[in-house]
This record gives sequence, structure tokens and C-alpha cells, in this order.
Amino acid sequence: MTLFELAKKNVVRNLSRYALYVGTTIFSIVIYFTFATLKHSHEISALAETSKKISGLMSTSTFILMLFFALFIAYSNAFFLRGRKREVGLYSLLGVRKKQIGLLLLFENIVIGAVSLVIGIILGIFGANALLQLLMRLMDSDLNIGFAFSASAFIETFLVFLAIFLFTSFQGYRVIYRFKLIDLFHADKSGEGVPTAKGWVALTGILTIGVAYWLALQDLMTSSLWKTLGLAMPLLIIGLSVIGSALLFHSVLIFALTWLKGKEHWSWKRLNLLTTSQLLYRIRGNAKTLTLISIISATAITAGGAIFSVYYYAEENVASYTPYTYAWKGEAVEVNGATFESSVEQKTIRTEAQYGESELGVIDESTYRHLLQGLGVAEPAPFKQGEVVWVDPFYDERYSEDLESVELSGQTVDLSTRLEESPLNVMTFGGSFLVVADDMFKTMTEPSETYHVTLTESFKNQRDQSERLAGLGLESFSSAPDVYAETMAVNGALLFVGTFLGLVFLVATGSVIYFKTMTEAEDDRAKYTILQKIGISDRDVRRTVRQQILVVFLAPFALGILHATVALIAFSNLLSMNFTIPVLVWMGVYTTIYAVYYGITVRRFMTAVR
Repeated sequence: MTLFELAKKNVVRNLSRYALYVGTTIFSIVIYFTFATLKHSHEISALAETSKKISGLMSTSTFILMLFFALFIAYSNAFFLRGRKREVGLYSLLGVRKKQIGLLLLFENIVIGAVSLVIGIILGIFGANALLQLLMRLMDSDLNIGFAFSASAFIETFLVFLAIFLFTSFQGYRVIYRFKLIDLFHADKSGEGVPTAKGWVALTGILTIGVAYWLALQDLMTSSLWKTLGLAMPLLIIGLSVIGSALLFHSVLIFALTWLKGKEHWSWKRLNLLTTSQLLYRIRGNAKTLTLISIISATAITAGGAIFSVYYYAEENVASYTPYTYAWKGEAVEVNGATFESSVEQKTIRTEAQYGESELGVIDESTYRHLLQGLGVAEPAPFKQGEVVWVDPFYDERYSEDLESVELSGQTVDLSTRLEESPLNVMTFGGSFLVVADDMFKTMTEPSETYHVTLTESFKNQRDQSERLAGLGLESFSSAPDVYAETMAVNGALLFVGTFLGLVFLVATGSVIYFKTMTEAEDDRAKYTILQKIGISDRDVRRTVRQQILVVFLAPFALGILHATVALIAFSNLLSMNFTIPVLVWMGVYTTIYAVYYGITVRRFMTAVR
């Protein structure tokens, strides 16, 4: 039997061990092939003004995926190699040379890589088209792209993953020469001593994370720290979060488990003492992995939650920018399907602003109320005699300038009332304007300009009419269909990228925890066999296994959720938006997939130790 045939037999024999790794790798290849297809797709170029943004986004995403997959596959191979040290030692004891053992492992990795690559690319060809259709749906685009195949994407995916598999294969080949025979047979006995944690180190970890959260929640517009540190502030927050997370797993978690172990009324119940002892025994080896997973989880949840939140409110934001379907300055034109039409006479005044003079539009009260009626918006209470109302839908007290008074018709008028509901399209009329009484408007000597606004029942499917109106050369023309199409194109592409990058990170982190846990299962098999021989019930064994694995899964995930929650609160405060619903949906999906990984790991662990 040749080494290559033996390698194939080993792969088939250990198929259950490699199943999740192969599945994760195939999923990674499908996602990478999809992003590469989008990067090279000529159909995406048909999206005109958004094509460059999307192409750049896909190029950046494929680069991030390439680095992440290389690290993930190398990390996974290291776990598999550790779990096979006794097997390698047996080969050495039988007289097999290290060169031949290295070639055997090299062939095994090549077989696994080749199978994963072939299946991944085949599924990627069809998966890319399905995901491309999903992207079009998210972008709310009616572009019909048909079946897309990119030879450039095929070649790029093949070469990237071929290089990754060859690198990790030769890396395993080199590692064989560093093993000593005695170390290989006693690999499962070379554990770490029970770690101890100092109280001041644990307290430092908690304080470090607390400072990072406090800095993150500072108001970007008003905080003196943000003004002083500028772009260095995000780096400081990230650095403190990473350091705090590392200290949390190295010290805080150990401190908490040690304290729990010392509570006799708890530790002497069932197998609680064994549970805490096992966790403490392994904690040093898991600390770096847990820290890395918590940071990756926080990044994926934050990015995905923020992007999904922006996408979730996209239509609402379009309505705030363009409440009327069409608006323009000049002569009236015919609009098909119009349910409400009105002309708006506006005058412009110049006011003193913080950084010089600025222009401000003025309309009369009757026109303002008529526009609100057309939109079905509740009208404000009647204005007081001589009252001037300032309408600014984008006012923010943190950075918007306060207008206390303006000069109208030669007299200074106080602005005591400010409203945020605007019935005018921002791109045509500007965001801020004044509403004055009808008689005051008539006495104003500034020249007036005539605008027109039109409302239709639905603006989402009116791109043809919007193009027709834009072709007429209307001055200051604004179109809700155009704004909606561009907004959905950009936000849909961002959501697509954020979702699948998040899924890739989630699948990879879940797989890393699975691999590490299953490696420890090989080492713990003898211990659980002894427990069963002395009469410990299978129920109690399963209970301690669930508890140990739960800590390994839950600790980094909970910290990642906490990091992401603080980051998303800061982001929502910055945009003055409520992200609660979309963020909870995103976190729910993330948690569900994570829970599936936990269930699979518990099941496989129990199978391994029985």
C-alpha cells in the first residue's frame, strides 16, 4: 500500500472527525467564490453609479475573507495534528521515517483540500447565482442577470484556496520534525497546572473594559476627549477592549471559578467540583482562543447589527428626505398617477449664521398646512399672532446652530417655535425653512420662486416616470424613486456583505471552539471512563459535559454581545436612531446559529468520551 492510498484510507476512516471542518471549508469557498463573482461580474456594472461602490466593496471583502480563511484553515489543521500525536508516535515506533510520516499528512491535507475545493467551487457556481439574486432583492433592483459565471472568479478562487491548502499541508509536514517520540505518546498527559488569579489583576480587567465602554459612549460631537484624540479614540477603545477581554479570561474567569470551587455547599453537589476543576485546568490553554472569539463575535455582531439597522429604516429615511414623490422648480408638468399636486411659492432671506451668512426659505402658513394635509400628517396647533415657526427636520442640539431671531420685512422676529416634521423635499427646498403668517408673507419684498410637488400612491416602481421627468431638464428636481433606488442599492449591498461576512466569522469561530473541545475530548476519554466505572450515572456525566462546554461557548459569546451592545448604542446615539428591533433580530439569528454549534459539540463530545 502506498502512502497516498494510506492517506485516502485515513481520510475515509476519520471522516466523522473532518466532517465539520470540510463543511466549514466548503461554505467558505462558496462565499469566497460568490464575492469574487460579484467583484468580476459585468452584470453589476449595469448598476451605473453604484457599480464602482459595489465593486470596491466586494474587492475589500474578498481580501478580508482570504486572510480570515488562511488563518482559520491553519488554526484548524493545528488542532487536527495535535489530536493525532499518538498515531504519529505509533508510526515512528513501527520504524516509519519522519519524512514518510510528513508525506502521509501532506497527502491527507491535499486530499481533504482537493475534495473541499472541488465541491466548494461546484456549489459556488450555483450558489453564487442564488446569492446574486438575493443581492438584487436586497437592493430592490429589477435587473435581470440570468445565469452568471465568471472565469476570473473561478481562477481566483481556485488559486487562493490551492495556495492556502498547500501552505498548511507543508506546514504540517515541517511540524513532524519537531516532535519527539516520548512527547508524542505522552501528549495527552502534558496538561497545564491549575492556574491562579490575583484579585488586583481581575479588578484591572474589569476596570479596563469599563473605561473602554465609558469612552465608547462619549458623545462624538460634544466630548472633549474625541476632540483631543480624534481618530486615535477608536483605536484606544478597541485596544482597551482587547486588553480587558484578555484579562477577563486570564484572571476574572479564573478568579470566579476558584471562588465557586471554594463554596463547599455548591462544589460538593454532584460533579460540580469536577466541572470547575476541569475548567480551571484547561483555562490557560483556552484564554487566547476565547479572547479572539469574543473580539471576532463583537466585530461581526456590531457590523451586522449596524448595517441591518440602517437597511431596516431605509424606506423611512427616504420618506423623511423626500416626503413628496416629485418636486421641482419652474413650470408645472403632467405626472401620471398623481394623487395630490400643489404649487409652492417660496421666498428666500439671508440670515447671520455662525460661519457667515446663510440663505433660508420662507413659505406662508396656508401653503404649509395644505402640504401637510396632502401627506396626511397631523397639523400643528394654530400659530399665535405674528408667530414665525422654524421647521428643521434634521435639527440636533449637539451640532445644529440655534436660530433665535431673524429679520423679516425690516423687523426682527423671534423664533420661539421649532418643528421637526417637514413636508418639503430636502434636495429641492433645502432642509430648513420658516413658516410665517399669510399677511406677513405678502408684505415681504424678497422675490418669490414657484415650485411644484406631486404625490403618487407608490414611488418604488416609478423609475421610468422618474427618468422621463428628469429628462425634461426640470430645475432642482428631486425624485423619491431615485433616492429610494440609490439608497437600497448601497444599503442592500452593505447588508449582503455584512451578513455573509458575519456568517463566515460565526461559522469559523463556532468551528474553532468545536475543534478545540473535541481535541480535549480525546484527552478526557480515560477520565470519563473511570467515572462511569465507579458508578457515576450517564446523566451526571452528560450534565458536567454540558456545563463545561457551555462555559467555553457562552463566555466569549456573552462578552462579544456585551461589546457589540455598547458599540451599537454609541452608533445609534450618533445617528439619533433607535436600533432596538433590528439589532435584537440580528442578535437572535446569531444566537440561534451559535446554539446549534453548542448542541452539535455536546453531542459529539459525549460520543467521543463514551
